[in-house]
Parts: sequence; structure tokens; C-alpha cells
Amino acid sequence: MDIILRRRRRIFEIVEIGSTGDWLSRLYDLVYTLTILLNLTATILGTFAPIEARYGALLDVIDLITVVFFTADFALRIYTADFRFPGKTLPRAAARYMVSFSGIIDILSFLPFYLPWFFPSGAVAFRMLRVIRIFRLFRINSYYDSLNVITSVLSSKRRQLMSSVCIILVLMLASSLCMYSLENAAQPDVFKNAFSGIWWAASTLLTVGYGDIYPITTAGRILGIIITFLGVGMVAIPTGIISAGFIEQDTRLKRMTEQASEFDMHFIKVQLHKNDGWTGREIKDLGFPGGVIVAAIQREGRVIVPKGDTKLKDGDVLVIGAEHFKDDWHIDLKEVVLHRQSPWNGTAIRDLDISRQTIIVMIRRRGTMLVPNGDLILREGDEVLLYTKSHITDAIDIQI
Repeated sequence: MDIILRRRRRIFEIVEIGSTGDWLSRLYDLVYTLTILLNLTATILGTFAPIEARYGALLDVIDLITVVFFTADFALRIYTADFRFPGKTLPRAAARYMVSFSGIIDILSFLPFYLPWFFPSGAVAFRMLRVIRIFRLFRINSYYDSLNVITSVLSSKRRQLMSSVCIILVLMLASSLCMYSLENAAQPDVFKNAFSGIWWAASTLLTVGYGDIYPITTAGRILGIIITFLGVGMVAIPTGIISAGFIEQDTRLKRMTEQASEFDMHFIKVQLHKNDGWTGREIKDLGFPGGVIVAAIQREGRVIVPKGDTKLKDGDVLVIGAEHFKDDWHIDLKEVVLHRQSPWNGTAIRDLDISRQTIIVMIRRRGTMLVPNGDLILREGDEVLLYTKSHITDAIDIQI
């Protein structure tokens, strides 16, 4: 059972975004990205009649191969969904993944390809649905920092952006109503009701200026000039918000890089679970000592820039940085993996025949870290990390 669990975890590590040192996962990321681009390229080329007539069979083969790859990728993500959502059973985790944004995009990217086989009468409609696969480009966003910056900025500034959008909508509605009052008598066929000027207001406020609907009265033209000036300001508001967000994000990343370079920062990943003391608390209430920061939070496949009022949730992966402590004193630890014939196997920690100068620091059991106490009974396969000056057979030395 442990072998199957380890294999499933390894599959999860491969299909998810790979770390720099995991070459197999990075290779899968590259193949995944190239497959998306190849599929979209074939879809676009298929819209050109000469290319379709000459290379239609080849484009169909490319489409088939890439869709099969998408199907297999989706199956692997379902098979390892419980690692994406820790604390949930595999069926619940799979259901949560399928109703998530990325899960829906994954389903729609390959499902319309198979539907005509079961429902031939709807083949044309299903073929139109295959255009949805272009949304798979959003999945590439997870693999490149330049695209991640965009989503991080939009997420951090979403409240300000929503406020500016609300202002534009209110101004658009008011402009439409005012223009109807001024132009209805002169252009009853154009400005028929209060909502008939919405298109004019949208094109004017957003500076599109199609000119198919325009005022002809003097008062209407004066109002149009005023709305045009207001439109320039309305467009500038969200633009300024996004620009400020990019500057803040870039400054933060530079500060973290400089801090890591100057102070020799070290980073670790910590995954929270439901019963952990940090779960449900805000970062500002954690009480970290000086020199320790939460650099990033990975939540449900996306990276969140932490703030003081960010509330931690079950399943969050915290990236914690700490300044390197400069001294010449090292702590030498030993790691022992218990086997069936080990005298420690099946023995409580308080009953171990060890010296008082030997301290058991931590125990890792089936991938879970355990805090040692006197009642804890050691088992076969446990990885025991301890501090001792005594010689222990088959122990691995670790220097901190």
C-alpha cells in the first residue's frame, strides 16, 4: 500500500508544476506547454481553407494525439487529486477538482472531441465547443512567473478594479439617460428609450468612438463632449490601479531577492492541516521572531502574496524564509531508519536503552512528521532523527 501511495505522490509531483531540481517534472511541464501550443496551432491552421484542403488529415492526427494527451493528463490529475487537496478523500478531492476553474477548462478541452461519437446529430455544435480549448492557455499561466505576476496583480487589486468598474457602469447609465432626454425628440428612431443610448455611452466613455450613434442637437453635443472628457478619466483609473500594482509587485520581488542575497536567506515549505495551530489565523497574529517571514503562500494551485491580514487555510503551503545564523558551531544529528529486527522496533521512547545525552529530535513516519514523546511507540520504517555523541550502527550523519 505504501508503494502505491508513493507512486501516486510521485505522479502528482510530475503532473504538477515541477521544481528546479526535478528534471522529470520539468520535462512534463515542457511537453504539456508544447502540446497546448501545438493543439491551438492546428486548430487555427484548420480555419484556412487551402491549408485544410492540403493538410487536413495531418491536422486531424495532431488534434487526436493532443486530445488523447489532455485526456490522460486529466485522468492523472483525478487519480492524484487528494494530494492537491490534503485532508480530503480521493472521491471528494476529485469532485472538488472537477468543479474548479482549471478542472472545468481541462474537461471542456477534450470532452467535445468525444461527444460526436455518442451523439452524432450534435456534431456541429460540439465542434463549436472545441473552441473552448483556447482557455487552456490559462494553464500556461501557472508555469511562468511573468504571467503569474499579472494574475497576482489583478487578484491583489480586485477591489479597487471592481470599484472603478462600478463607477463606469453608473456613469454609463446616467449618460444614457441624459442623452435620451436631450435627443429623443430629434432622433426618436435612434434614442428610443433610456437604454438605447447604452451603446453610445459605452463607445464614448471607453473612447472606442465607432460613431454609428451620435447626438445632433446642441445640448446633446455639449453633453457628448463632457462625457468624452470623463471617459478619458474613467479609463485612466483602472489603468493607474494596474500600473501601481505592477510596481508594488516588482518592488516586493526585488526586495525579497535583495534580502535573500544580502542576508543569505533560507526557505522551507510547510503545509498546514485542519488541526494545526496556524490554520484559521492571520499572518500578523503568528508571532514570528525577527528575521523570519512568510514569503509566499501556495493555495489550490496558485501562489498568493502574503499580507498581514491574510488568513491561513487548511491545505495552504507556506514558504517561510529565515536569515542565516552566522556562527562556527554546528549541530551534528544522526538519522536512523528502523527495520524489523531493530531493538527499538515496537518500543516506547521512554523505554529505549539510550544515554541521557541522546535526544530524539523528530520522527518521520510514512511522510508525516511526529513530535516525539515518552508514550510514542516506534515502528518498523520510522526515520528517527536524534542528537547523540554515541556511535549508532547504520546511522546517517546530518550537519546543521
